[in-house]
Amino acid sequence: MKPIKVGLLGIGTVGSGTFNVLQRNQEEITRRAGRGIEIAMVADLNVERARELTGGKCEVVNDANLVINNPDIDIVIELIGGYGIARELVLKAIANGKHVVTANKALLAVHGTEIFKAAQDKGVMVAFEAAVAGGIPIIKSLREGLTANRIQWIAGIINGTTNFILSEMRDKGLDFATVLKEAQRLGYAEADPTFDIEGVDAAHKVTLLASIAFGIPVQFDKAHVEGITKLQATDISYAEQLGYRIKLLGIAKRNGSGIELRVHPTLIPAKRLIANVEGAMNAVLVQGDAVGATLYYGKGAGAEPTASAVIADLVDITRLATADPGHRVPHLAFQPDAMSDTPILPMAEVTTSYYLRMNVADQPGVLADVTRILADHSISIDAMLQKEPAEGESRTDIIILTHQTQEKNVEAAIAKIEGLPTVMGTITKIRLEELS
Repeated sequence: MKPIKVGLLGIGTVGSGTFNVLQRNQEEITRRAGRGIEIAMVADLNVERARELTGGKCEVVNDANLVINNPDIDIVIELIGGYGIARELVLKAIANGKHVVTANKALLAVHGTEIFKAAQDKGVMVAFEAAVAGGIPIIKSLREGLTANRIQWIAGIINGTTNFILSEMRDKGLDFATVLKEAQRLGYAEADPTFDIEGVDAAHKVTLLASIAFGIPVQFDKAHVEGITKLQATDISYAEQLGYRIKLLGIAKRNGSGIELRVHPTLIPAKRLIANVEGAMNAVLVQGDAVGATLYYGKGAGAEPTASAVIADLVDITRLATADPGHRVPHLAFQPDAMSDTPILPMAEVTTSYYLRMNVADQPGVLADVTRILADHSISIDAMLQKEPAEGESRTDIIILTHQTQEKNVEAAIAKIEGLPTVMGTITKIRLEELS
């Protein structure tokens, strides 16, 4: 049987990794796929570099449209990134009857509903395992391995840059700005790290996971997104003293009235496995009603880990290319006509626990005032840490961990507490998840 012909758009870090792994493991991949898979064309603006990387083993062009319009190309791999030209090229490839493999989480989080519908109408597949958590097969696990389960929640460390920064802040007691510079020097953070440190990258990924887990349309615009730029080493240290670690989590959770879709720094009990994921590694914890909790851990980025996911998608498409489109695994796990309109909840209606740190006057009655306000807003205290004031100081920190309550209750209570004459400045609020 003749091999599947693949066109590669962009041969940067992941593209070159894909080309190299496919060449190196060609025999093994062919045995698994049932026929050969070969990259026949590469489109890249830097033609000379692309030719050097491919060693003359395929045609190299500087115009992606030449790949998309080539009738001999069966599958297009999109590794350009971004929302603009990538969307145009993916939709053109689909219109031309070509299957698509992409690692572009931003594209799918924003335009996924449009792209998946176009693919469904045309009877082609869009595969995106590499878009979330690099080499960890979390998409396939949710779409297929856990298909018997009603997924209850997902919590993931799905951005290696922020996890590296938080690990270093905890281990070395350094502030955010210092560790960010070190992450950039080591290549863990981009020159412009905004998407990573502000939580946008993680929000793209958890949006896709939520759609697959709960059978809802892709709705990135409704996700609550907070990054780690305002985290202080002080809070990481206090959390540690209370038996918690702070991670940037992407969370998707069923609530009685809707779906919680949020990214933010989160306290996690130090005894949880996911709390001990360090450095640039990724991990995703999934709770299903039948299977319980399952944890997926590995490298979330890098040339060959991500290439592993890209090639797995190529193999899946190769196996299913001749199958009846109606009997393939749906893009978002649920049949398109069975998608749910369950709403994404506004953050005010999210229920979780909280870490509150406030700087207060060291005098009688302060704690009583604070606890009274919390009680007035139906917030009960789980644990508390009161620091001794430094010598010569008249102020100190109080740290409170609350039981579960709605966000709107906490916001209202904070506003009242900050109005007390004995409370200095703003209160630090970090959400807490037991993940049990």
